[in-house]
Amino acid sequence: MEKIVQQGLLYDFYGELLTEHQRHVYEDVVLNDLSLSEIAEEQGISRQGVHDLIKRCDKLLDGYEKKLHLVEKFEATKRLAGEIQKALEDYEAKPEEALLSRAKKAAEQIAQI
Repeated sequence: MEKIVQQGLLYDFYGELLTEHQRHVYEDVVLNDLSLSEIAEEQGISRQGVHDLIKRCDKLLDGYEKKLHLVEKFEATKRLAGEIQKALEDYEAKPEEALLSRAKKAAEQIAQI
């Protein structure tokens, strides 16, 4: 997965666990696509300070994901929901019991996540 997309997902799930300052700087980098120099000037800190803060936030967010697996579960649920949708669309085109079984199996997997 592209790094910026992964950072965005991690931030969506765990961003509230960062301090207000960390959130502001992280949002500027990940969501607003500002350069480290722009953020450093805005925050009154060095470019290296911004870089270190982003690395620290990445490490924190990755640690939360390793413990809680919320992004992993979200992606699995999304994939399985897509499988259900595809099976039901296929069933509408050609009603076969196997397609309903496929949708039921995916729904059961979602319930176990």
